[in-house]
Amino acid sequence: MEFDVLKIVFYLSVILFSTKVLGMLTRKIGLPQVAGMVIAGLLIGPAIFSQIPIGFNGIVNPSVIEMDVLKTFSQIGVILILFSSGLETDLKDLKTSGFASSMIALAGVVLPLGMGTLTAALFMGGIPETFADTNKLMNALFVGAILTATSVGITVETLRELGKLNTKLGTTILSSAIIDDVIGIIVLSLISSLGGGSNPVVTLLKAAGFFVFSIGLGIVLRIVFKWISKKYPHKRRTSIFALAVAFLYAYCAEEFFGIAAITGAYMAGVMLSGLSDTKYVDKKVLVNGYMIFSPIFFAYIGISADFSNFKPSDIWFALAFVFVGIIAKIIGCGGVAKIVKFNVNDSVAVGCGMIARGEVALAVYGAASWLILYDNKGHLVGIDPLFATIMLIITTSVLCPILLKVMLKDSKVEPNISVNAEDYVAVEAAEKHD
Repeated sequence: MEFDVLKIVFYLSVILFSTKVLGMLTRKIGLPQVAGMVIAGLLIGPAIFSQIPIGFNGIVNPSVIEMDVLKTFSQIGVILILFSSGLETDLKDLKTSGFASSMIALAGVVLPLGMGTLTAALFMGGIPETFADTNKLMNALFVGAILTATSVGITVETLRELGKLNTKLGTTILSSAIIDDVIGIIVLSLISSLGGGSNPVVTLLKAAGFFVFSIGLGIVLRIVFKWISKKYPHKRRTSIFALAVAFLYAYCAEEFFGIAAITGAYMAGVMLSGLSDTKYVDKKVLVNGYMIFSPIFFAYIGISADFSNFKPSDIWFALAFVFVGIIAKIIGCGGVAKIVKFNVNDSVAVGCGMIARGEVALAVYGAASWLILYDNKGHLVGIDPLFATIMLIITTSVLCPILLKVMLKDSKVEPNISVNAEDYVAVEAAEKHD
């Protein structure tokens, strides 16, 4: 079956225009642009219009093969998003972030994953039934994995506004958020591998093998890129070689180790982080990603959404999902913060600073949505958390700064500039240049 190239060109035009317009509108009202981009995909695609008997299935109504082309663009987009996130992860800061940040991050993954999985199980026939069915369990774990993500951008802006960005509290929150995403992405890869029917022991061995491969090759690559950056500083060739490494890591991760491609892209970024030309490379990645591929990824999520199985109970699940996503971070991260000697007020602030979700949550959804469970007739029998994820992003984006301001309005500033927090918000900074 062939497809019309001009149709794809038209679809890309509509996608890029609509995602930018909706992204700018959502940002104007204080929400992340990524939420607007997904909503744009819902409005231009068949997800909503196909449910209304008006003979119109959306401006972007691709055939199966055209959908595959858009999916290819979207997969490149999510690889660039995670590669950029890896580049923004400073290895030195991770090494010096300390025991406290690591434990807070671990709690910020384990508790949301567990509570999210149990919540999904309750809506899929109950916990015993879900845990007895491997496919349902994988669907439930996938839902829980989405809740592990943390978006650092909104938290950074709020802490900067309050003058707490470079305090002990601020650096703890930011370091915890970064480590949180590292652990969360690893967990996603393990769930994806298990969902494909792999043996748990084999999956863990493959995961270990992948990280040995990534670090081993990464050490060599860092030497090469240090030489390139020194001999040819700020040259486009450096960014091109870096992108080649990102795609190679993504390919090897999934093809040879059964690990999600986005994990490979993230590790590629980590291996090239902290070099003299890293910020230059990241800037080039952001330009390519956020001008073309990343908007297509976010719009594709909306375009490919299927609401034909949507039920009133899905709204109740979304509300439960949002509540659990918020409370699990506050209890998990805030509880550990109290254990490691933060006072009660600052401990709650740590938890509140970890509740925001953004592009990583959508990247997790896009990477493992194949774990959503359907029967032989194509009817949804599991949980599709897309609607709930969008609600979570919007709700936490509004609540995070409000809660932080309430908790920190009377706290004292304790300077601690061990972490250059501004380096972690390159995406958000780039989005301001329209």
